[in-house]
Amino acid sequence: MSTAGKVIKCKAAVMWEANKPFSIEEVEVAPPKAHEVRIKIVATGICRSDDHVITGGLVMPFPIILGHEAAGVVESVGQGVTSIKPGDKVIPLFLPQCGECNTCLSTKSNLCSKNDTGSNVGLMPDGTTRFTCKGKAIHHFLGTSTFTEYTVVHETAVAKIDSAAPLEKVCLMGCGFSTGYGAALQTAKVEPGSTCAIFGLGGVGLSVVMGCKAAGASRIIAIDINSNKFATAKELGATDCVNPKDFEKPIHEVLIEMTGHGVDYSFEVIGRTETMTAALACCQHNYGVCVIVGVPPAAQKITFDPMLLFTGRTWKGSIFGGWKSKDSVPKLVADYMKKKIVLDPLITHTLPFTKINEGFDLLRTGKSIRSVLVF
Repeated sequence: MSTAGKVIKCKAAVMWEANKPFSIEEVEVAPPKAHEVRIKIVATGICRSDDHVITGGLVMPFPIILGHEAAGVVESVGQGVTSIKPGDKVIPLFLPQCGECNTCLSTKSNLCSKNDTGSNVGLMPDGTTRFTCKGKAIHHFLGTSTFTEYTVVHETAVAKIDSAAPLEKVCLMGCGFSTGYGAALQTAKVEPGSTCAIFGLGGVGLSVVMGCKAAGASRIIAIDINSNKFATAKELGATDCVNPKDFEKPIHEVLIEMTGHGVDYSFEVIGRTETMTAALACCQHNYGVCVIVGVPPAAQKITFDPMLLFTGRTWKGSIFGGWKSKDSVPKLVADYMKKKIVLDPLITHTLPFTKINEGFDLLRTGKSIRSVLVF
């Protein structure tokens, strides 16, 4: 029996208010409107950015269906959708690619103006929602909302991928892997023989390590206060692992001593203002490049000595690894299928969707790198 054009009732993890557990509810998912796509989610990763919403670090309206790193199968499409058809395997994109705005038209940029990362309104581009639960409208998250059996996304926010790709692995291309790997290859453009430092060894930080290795960096220094992450970091290409807790002096001084003059490239993949300044200070004073990859906390300001920049360092941000999403995600999946990229070491836990609260506990206690929820 076809569900096209009809409301679908399904399970979703609804976040009714901040700092509370997810509630598994029956929700109604409206059919896709013009230029929209309804997707049956097969697997979705748990990312720190989802947790930032729960704790208030990233301010979004409640109630909300979170989740933004997923893979699934198209159930139906709205009027005017030509690039995607029912049955296609896809990855929803929290960073859309409309192909028309000044950012999409520039070769230097990827932050499509149709994104919901800055406005945080939690609605579809037309200003409405496709989710209701218990008679209440439920907000979308970053135009994706993947903690649900079915979701609706705009046509500009979905990438068709290889039909043979294992969705419970390549879902990481929807955020974590692409974000970290691209920060090294696309944003920093790490060169062969260079030295790199990565602050934070979660799923995204370890993907930066992989990107630095793929770029041919000769020295990759992985930094985390959780030494349990070091074995995986070394497996993925880190040459040195440093725990700041093992030193009396500031970590940037430790790194300058280790390298003689600071690193060529540093990456902050935590989202803390103190580590952002430390990452800037640890790169070479004239040509060092520091990239901010971790989502900065809301309402916090950064204070640093402007001399750090005056001497020539470059400080830049990276969103979704600098990739143009619709163009790049299918290529990254193709590279995974050709075994040019590994994802398995990043996935430490695979859980049924109903154990979403356990998955977030694993993240908060530092016991997981990536947990993937499967439906």
